[in-house]
Amino acid sequence: MTEAILLVGGKGTRLRPLTVHTPKPMVPAAGVPFLTHQLARARAAGVEHIVLATSYLAEVFEPYFGDGSSLGLHIEYVTEVEPLGTGGAIRNVASRLHSAPDDPVLIFNGDILTGLDIEALVATHQSSGADVSLHLTCVEDPRAYGLVPTDASGRVQAFLEKPQTPEEIVTDQINAGAYVFRRSIIDTIPAGRPVSVERETFPELLAAGAHLQGMVDSTYWLDLGTPQAFVRGSADLVLGRAPSPAVPGRRGDRLVLPSASVAPDAKLTGGTVVGEDAVIGAGARLSGSTVLAGAVVEPGAVVTDSLIGARAQVGARSVLTGVVVGDGASVGPDNELREGVRVWCDARIPAGAVRFSSDQ
Repeated sequence: MTEAILLVGGKGTRLRPLTVHTPKPMVPAAGVPFLTHQLARARAAGVEHIVLATSYLAEVFEPYFGDGSSLGLHIEYVTEVEPLGTGGAIRNVASRLHSAPDDPVLIFNGDILTGLDIEALVATHQSSGADVSLHLTCVEDPRAYGLVPTDASGRVQAFLEKPQTPEEIVTDQINAGAYVFRRSIIDTIPAGRPVSVERETFPELLAAGAHLQGMVDSTYWLDLGTPQAFVRGSADLVLGRAPSPAVPGRRGDRLVLPSASVAPDAKLTGGTVVGEDAVIGAGARLSGSTVLAGAVVEPGAVVTDSLIGARAQVGARSVLTGVVVGDGASVGPDNELREGVRVWCDARIPAGAVRFSSDQ
Protein backbone atom coordinates (compact mmCIF):
# COMPACT_ATOMS: atom_id res chain seq x y z
CA MET A 1 0.00 0.00 0.00
CA THR A 2 1.17 3.49 -0.85
CA GLU A 3 0.12 6.22 1.56
CA ALA A 4 -0.43 9.85 0.64
CA ILE A 5 -0.40 13.29 2.23
CA LEU A 6 -2.57 16.00 0.72
CA LEU A 7 -1.56 19.57 1.55
CA VAL A 8 -4.83 21.49 1.85
CA GLY A 9 -4.01 24.19 4.40
CA GLY A 10 -3.53 27.24 2.18
CA LYS A 11 -5.71 30.33 2.51
CA GLY A 12 -6.31 30.62 -1.23
CA THR A 13 -5.73 34.38 -1.13
CA ARG A 14 -5.42 34.67 -4.92
CA LEU A 15 -8.81 32.97 -5.32
CA ARG A 16 -10.80 35.42 -3.22
CA PRO A 17 -13.75 35.96 -3.01
CA LEU A 18 -14.22 32.23 -3.77
CA THR A 19 -12.29 31.33 -0.62
CA VAL A 20 -13.83 33.78 1.85
CA HIS A 21 -16.18 31.11 3.22
CA THR A 22 -14.68 28.00 1.59
CA PRO A 23 -11.12 26.62 1.63
CA LYS A 24 -9.66 26.39 -1.85
CA PRO A 25 -9.75 22.57 -2.14
CA MET A 26 -13.46 22.60 -1.27
CA VAL A 27 -14.54 25.06 -3.98
CA PRO A 28 -16.63 23.03 -6.45
CA ALA A 29 -15.03 22.08 -9.77
CA ALA A 30 -17.11 20.08 -12.24
CA GLY A 31 -19.87 19.64 -9.70
CA VAL A 32 -17.93 18.43 -6.64
CA PRO A 33 -15.30 19.95 -4.32
CA PHE A 34 -11.99 20.04 -6.18
CA LEU A 35 -10.40 17.85 -3.51
CA THR A 36 -12.78 15.04 -4.51
CA HIS A 37 -11.04 14.75 -7.87
CA GLN A 38 -7.62 14.46 -6.24
CA LEU A 39 -8.81 11.85 -3.75
CA ALA A 40 -10.51 9.80 -6.45
CA ARG A 41 -7.44 9.83 -8.69
CA ALA A 42 -5.21 8.78 -5.79
CA ARG A 43 -7.58 5.90 -4.99
CA ALA A 44 -7.60 4.83 -8.64
CA ALA A 45 -3.79 4.63 -8.47
CA GLY A 46 -3.93 2.24 -5.51
CA VAL A 47 -3.69 4.63 -2.57
CA GLU A 48 -5.74 3.52 0.43
CA HIS A 49 -4.66 5.78 3.30
CA ILE A 50 -4.57 9.58 2.98
CA VAL A 51 -3.74 12.20 5.59
CA LEU A 52 -5.14 15.67 4.95
CA ALA A 53 -2.89 18.44 6.27
CA THR A 54 -5.41 21.19 7.02
CA SER A 55 -5.23 24.71 8.41
CA TYR A 56 -7.49 27.41 6.93
CA LEU A 57 -11.20 26.64 7.59
CA ALA A 58 -10.08 23.16 8.65
CA GLU A 59 -13.46 22.38 10.17
CA VAL A 60 -15.21 21.91 6.80
CA PHE A 61 -13.23 18.91 5.51
CA GLU A 62 -14.18 16.10 7.87
CA PRO A 63 -17.96 16.72 7.85
CA TYR A 64 -17.89 16.34 4.07
CA PHE A 65 -15.49 13.42 3.55
CA GLY A 66 -15.80 11.66 6.91
CA ASP A 67 -13.52 8.64 7.20
CA GLY A 68 -13.21 8.43 3.40
CA SER A 69 -15.05 5.13 3.09
CA SER A 70 -17.44 6.51 0.47
CA LEU A 71 -14.40 6.92 -1.79
CA GLY A 72 -12.83 3.61 -0.78
CA LEU A 73 -10.23 5.41 1.34
CA HIS A 74 -9.17 5.76 4.95
CA ILE A 75 -8.82 9.52 5.54
CA GLU A 76 -7.28 11.16 8.60
CA TYR A 77 -7.12 14.87 9.39
CA VAL A 78 -4.33 16.86 11.02
CA THR A 79 -4.82 20.59 11.61
CA GLU A 80 -1.99 23.10 11.94
CA VAL A 81 -2.50 25.63 14.73
CA GLU A 82 -0.19 28.02 12.89
CA PRO A 83 0.63 27.73 9.16
CA LEU A 84 3.76 25.62 8.73
CA GLY A 85 4.48 25.84 4.98
CA THR A 86 4.69 22.82 2.71
CA GLY A 87 7.58 21.12 4.51
CA GLY A 88 6.29 21.90 7.97
CA ALA A 89 2.87 20.52 7.07
CA ILE A 90 4.40 17.28 5.81
CA ARG A 91 6.42 16.87 9.00
CA ASN A 92 3.41 17.73 11.14
CA VAL A 93 1.43 14.69 9.91
CA ALA A 94 4.30 12.19 10.02
CA SER A 95 2.99 10.44 13.14
CA ARG A 96 -0.17 9.38 11.25
CA LEU A 97 1.75 7.45 8.60
CA HIS A 98 2.00 3.66 8.76
CA SER A 99 4.80 3.17 6.21
CA ALA A 100 8.15 1.53 6.95
CA PRO A 101 11.28 3.75 6.69
CA ASP A 102 12.03 2.83 3.06
CA ASP A 103 8.42 2.85 1.84
CA PRO A 104 7.20 5.49 -0.61
CA VAL A 105 4.81 8.22 0.56
CA LEU A 106 2.96 10.28 -2.03
CA ILE A 107 2.52 14.01 -1.43
CA PHE A 108 0.22 16.30 -3.39
CA ASN A 109 -0.43 20.02 -3.33
CA GLY A 110 -4.14 20.67 -2.96
CA ASP A 111 -4.44 23.18 -5.81
CA ILE A 112 -3.01 21.31 -8.80
CA LEU A 113 -5.21 19.71 -11.45
CA THR A 114 -3.15 17.17 -13.32
CA GLY A 115 -3.24 14.07 -15.46
CA LEU A 116 -0.08 12.78 -13.80
CA ASP A 117 0.48 9.03 -14.05
CA ILE A 118 0.74 8.51 -10.30
CA GLU A 119 1.74 4.86 -10.55
CA ALA A 120 4.55 5.75 -12.97
CA LEU A 121 5.91 8.33 -10.52
CA VAL A 122 5.98 5.73 -7.74
CA ALA A 123 7.59 3.19 -10.07
CA THR A 124 10.26 5.73 -11.09
CA HIS A 125 10.96 6.46 -7.44
CA GLN A 126 11.40 2.80 -6.59
CA SER A 127 13.42 1.80 -9.65
CA SER A 128 15.82 4.75 -9.28
CA GLY A 129 16.36 4.24 -5.56
CA ALA A 130 15.67 7.92 -4.95
CA ASP A 131 15.19 9.58 -1.60
CA VAL A 132 12.65 11.96 -3.12
CA SER A 133 11.07 11.92 -6.57
CA LEU A 134 9.38 14.94 -8.11
CA HIS A 135 6.78 15.28 -10.83
CA LEU A 136 8.15 17.77 -13.35
CA THR A 137 6.27 19.37 -16.20
CA CYS A 138 7.42 21.60 -19.05
CA VAL A 139 6.02 25.11 -19.51
CA GLU A 140 6.50 27.71 -22.26
CA ASP A 141 7.28 30.57 -19.87
CA PRO A 142 8.97 29.29 -16.71
CA ARG A 143 9.70 32.71 -15.14
CA ALA A 144 6.86 32.38 -12.61
CA TYR A 145 8.05 28.99 -11.41
CA GLY A 146 11.01 27.25 -9.83
CA LEU A 147 13.14 25.47 -12.44
CA VAL A 148 14.37 21.92 -11.86
CA PRO A 149 17.15 20.90 -14.28
CA THR A 150 17.99 17.20 -14.46
CA ASP A 151 20.74 15.12 -16.02
CA ALA A 152 20.27 12.49 -18.74
CA SER A 153 19.12 9.92 -16.17
CA GLY A 154 16.55 12.28 -14.63
CA ARG A 155 18.55 13.00 -11.49
CA VAL A 156 17.89 16.52 -10.18
CA GLN A 157 20.85 18.88 -10.51
CA ALA A 158 19.57 22.08 -8.92
CA PHE A 159 16.56 24.10 -7.80
CA LEU A 160 16.42 27.53 -9.38
CA GLU A 161 13.77 29.91 -8.03
CA LYS A 162 11.84 32.03 -10.54
CA PRO A 163 14.55 33.00 -13.06
CA GLN A 164 14.07 36.28 -14.90
CA THR A 165 16.89 36.64 -17.43
CA PRO A 166 17.39 34.41 -20.49
CA GLU A 167 20.72 33.25 -19.06
CA GLU A 168 18.98 31.96 -15.91
CA ILE A 169 16.42 29.92 -17.84
CA VAL A 170 18.43 26.73 -18.28
CA THR A 171 15.43 24.40 -18.62
CA ASP A 172 11.68 24.53 -19.16
CA GLN A 173 11.12 21.89 -16.46
CA ILE A 174 9.29 23.06 -13.34
CA ASN A 175 8.27 21.54 -10.04
CA ALA A 176 4.68 20.39 -10.67
CA GLY A 177 3.69 19.91 -7.03
CA ALA A 178 3.56 16.13 -6.61
CA TYR A 179 6.27 14.12 -4.87
CA VAL A 180 7.21 10.70 -3.57
CA PHE A 181 9.26 10.75 -0.36
CA ARG A 182 11.14 7.87 1.18
CA ARG A 183 9.32 7.68 4.51
CA SER A 184 12.47 8.18 6.57
CA ILE A 185 13.23 11.47 4.78
CA ILE A 186 10.07 13.03 6.20
CA ASP A 187 11.48 12.67 9.71
CA THR A 188 14.52 14.79 8.76
CA ILE A 189 12.32 17.86 8.20
CA PRO A 190 12.48 20.17 11.24
CA ALA A 191 9.37 19.91 13.41
CA GLY A 192 7.30 22.70 14.90
CA ARG A 193 8.26 25.55 12.60
CA PRO A 194 7.44 26.73 9.07
CA VAL A 195 9.45 24.94 6.38
CA SER A 196 9.26 25.22 2.60
CA VAL A 197 10.11 22.02 0.74
CA GLU A 198 10.81 24.05 -2.39
CA ARG A 199 13.17 26.61 -0.82
CA GLU A 200 14.62 24.70 2.12
CA THR A 201 14.06 20.93 2.20
CA PHE A 202 14.88 20.06 -1.42
CA PRO A 203 17.97 22.32 -1.78
CA GLU A 204 19.37 21.08 1.56
CA LEU A 205 18.81 17.44 0.64
CA LEU A 206 20.56 18.04 -2.68
CA ALA A 207 23.48 19.78 -0.97
CA ALA A 208 23.80 16.84 1.43
CA GLY A 209 24.13 14.40 -1.45
CA ALA A 210 20.66 12.89 -1.34
CA HIS A 211 19.24 11.35 -4.51
CA LEU A 212 16.41 13.49 -5.89
CA GLN A 213 14.85 12.12 -9.05
CA GLY A 214 12.71 14.01 -11.53
CA MET A 215 10.06 12.46 -13.75
CA VAL A 216 8.79 14.60 -16.59
CA ASP A 217 5.12 13.98 -17.25
CA SER A 218 3.73 16.51 -19.69
CA THR A 219 0.10 15.43 -19.60
CA TYR A 220 -2.55 17.92 -18.46
CA TRP A 221 -1.33 20.25 -15.70
CA LEU A 222 -2.90 23.41 -14.28
CA ASP A 223 -2.24 25.45 -11.15
CA LEU A 224 -5.71 26.46 -9.93
CA GLY A 225 -4.41 29.41 -7.92
CA THR A 226 -6.36 32.13 -9.74
CA PRO A 227 -10.09 32.44 -10.44
CA GLN A 228 -9.48 32.31 -14.19
CA ALA A 229 -7.48 29.09 -13.85
CA PHE A 230 -10.04 27.55 -11.51
CA VAL A 231 -12.90 28.20 -13.94
CA ARG A 232 -10.83 26.81 -16.79
CA GLY A 233 -9.94 23.69 -14.78
CA SER A 234 -13.58 22.99 -13.98
CA ALA A 235 -14.52 23.36 -17.64
CA ASP A 236 -11.66 21.08 -18.71
CA LEU A 237 -12.87 18.39 -16.32
CA VAL A 238 -16.35 18.55 -17.84
CA LEU A 239 -14.97 18.57 -21.39
CA GLY A 240 -12.77 15.55 -20.63
CA ARG A 241 -9.50 17.39 -21.21
CA ALA A 242 -8.49 16.79 -17.58
CA PRO A 243 -8.98 13.26 -16.21
CA SER A 244 -11.01 12.44 -13.11
CA PRO A 245 -13.18 9.49 -12.09
CA ALA A 246 -15.20 11.83 -9.84
CA VAL A 247 -17.05 13.96 -12.42
CA PRO A 248 -20.74 13.36 -11.51
CA GLY A 249 -22.11 12.84 -14.99
CA ARG A 250 -21.21 12.40 -18.64
CA ARG A 251 -18.46 14.55 -20.07
CA GLY A 252 -19.44 17.03 -22.74
CA ASP A 253 -20.28 20.68 -23.31
CA ARG A 254 -22.25 20.99 -20.08
CA LEU A 255 -22.82 19.44 -16.68
CA VAL A 256 -26.16 20.19 -15.03
CA LEU A 257 -26.68 18.70 -11.58
CA PRO A 258 -30.05 16.99 -11.11
CA SER A 259 -31.74 19.59 -8.89
CA ALA A 260 -30.81 22.54 -11.13
CA SER A 261 -33.33 24.23 -13.41
CA VAL A 262 -32.32 25.29 -16.92
CA ALA A 263 -34.73 26.99 -19.32
CA PRO A 264 -35.26 25.00 -22.54
CA ASP A 265 -33.86 27.77 -24.75
CA ALA A 266 -30.83 28.56 -22.55
CA LYS A 267 -27.53 27.66 -24.19
CA LEU A 268 -24.76 26.04 -22.13
CA THR A 269 -21.42 25.32 -23.82
CA GLY A 270 -17.67 25.04 -23.22
CA GLY A 271 -17.82 22.82 -20.14
CA THR A 272 -20.29 24.98 -18.23
CA VAL A 273 -21.41 23.61 -14.85
CA VAL A 274 -24.76 24.38 -13.22
CA GLY A 275 -24.80 23.42 -9.54
CA GLU A 276 -27.50 22.10 -7.24
CA ASP A 277 -30.71 24.17 -7.10
CA ALA A 278 -29.25 26.81 -9.45
CA VAL A 279 -31.61 28.44 -11.97
CA ILE A 280 -30.74 29.46 -15.53
CA GLY A 281 -33.35 31.71 -17.14
CA ALA A 282 -34.79 31.83 -20.65
CA GLY A 283 -32.40 32.77 -23.41
CA ALA A 284 -29.37 32.93 -21.14
CA ARG A 285 -26.07 31.96 -22.71
CA LEU A 286 -23.24 30.48 -20.65
CA SER A 287 -19.87 29.35 -21.97
CA GLY A 288 -16.96 27.86 -20.00
CA SER A 289 -18.51 28.99 -16.74
CA THR A 290 -19.43 27.60 -13.33
CA VAL A 291 -22.67 28.44 -11.54
CA LEU A 292 -22.59 27.25 -7.94
CA ALA A 293 -25.42 25.95 -5.78
CA GLY A 294 -28.55 28.07 -5.50
CA ALA A 295 -27.34 30.81 -7.84
CA VAL A 296 -29.67 32.45 -10.38
CA VAL A 297 -28.80 33.63 -13.89
CA GLU A 298 -31.76 35.62 -15.14
CA PRO A 299 -33.19 35.63 -18.69
CA GLY A 300 -31.01 36.93 -21.48
CA ALA A 301 -27.81 37.13 -19.42
CA VAL A 302 -24.53 36.20 -21.12
CA VAL A 303 -21.86 34.63 -18.90
CA THR A 304 -18.48 33.65 -20.35
CA ASP A 305 -15.47 32.11 -18.55
CA SER A 306 -16.88 33.24 -15.21
CA LEU A 307 -17.76 31.79 -11.82
CA ILE A 308 -21.04 32.65 -10.13
CA GLY A 309 -20.90 31.94 -6.39
CA ALA A 310 -23.43 30.10 -4.28
CA ARG A 311 -26.78 31.92 -3.96
CA ALA A 312 -25.51 34.77 -6.15
CA GLN A 313 -27.66 36.44 -8.78
CA VAL A 314 -26.90 37.72 -12.29
CA GLY A 315 -29.58 40.08 -13.56
CA ALA A 316 -31.40 39.91 -16.86
CA ARG A 317 -29.38 40.90 -19.94
CA SER A 318 -26.19 41.43 -17.95
CA VAL A 319 -22.97 40.43 -19.71
CA LEU A 320 -20.11 38.93 -17.67
CA THR A 321 -16.77 37.94 -19.20
CA GLY A 322 -13.95 36.54 -17.06
CA VAL A 323 -15.68 37.60 -13.84
CA VAL A 324 -16.00 36.11 -10.35
CA VAL A 325 -19.20 36.83 -8.44
CA GLY A 326 -18.87 35.96 -4.76
CA ASP A 327 -21.34 33.97 -2.67
CA GLY A 328 -24.63 35.79 -2.14
CA ALA A 329 -23.71 38.75 -4.35
CA SER A 330 -26.13 40.38 -6.78
CA VAL A 331 -25.35 41.85 -10.18
CA GLY A 332 -28.43 43.77 -11.26
CA PRO A 333 -29.91 43.73 -14.77
CA ASP A 334 -28.22 45.40 -17.75
CA ASN A 335 -24.67 45.48 -16.36
CA GLU A 336 -21.50 44.63 -18.26
CA LEU A 337 -18.53 43.31 -16.27
CA ARG A 338 -15.26 42.54 -17.98
CA GLU A 339 -12.17 40.39 -17.53
CA GLY A 340 -10.70 40.37 -14.03
CA VAL A 341 -13.63 41.92 -12.16
CA ARG A 342 -14.37 40.33 -8.78
CA VAL A 343 -17.68 41.05 -7.07
CA TRP A 344 -17.29 40.46 -3.33
CA CYS A 345 -19.55 38.19 -1.32
CA ASP A 346 -22.98 39.73 -0.64
CA ALA A 347 -22.16 42.88 -2.65
CA ARG A 348 -24.94 44.58 -4.64
CA ILE A 349 -24.50 46.16 -8.07
CA PRO A 350 -27.63 48.10 -9.09
CA ALA A 351 -29.26 47.76 -12.50
CA GLY A 352 -27.23 49.35 -15.31
CA ALA A 353 -24.51 50.64 -12.94
CA VAL A 354 -21.54 49.29 -14.93
CA ARG A 355 -21.52 49.62 -18.70
CA PHE A 356 -18.80 49.95 -21.35
CA SER A 357 -19.15 51.75 -24.65
CA SER A 358 -17.88 50.11 -27.83
CA ASP A 359 -14.84 52.42 -28.06
CA GLN A 360 -13.50 51.66 -24.56
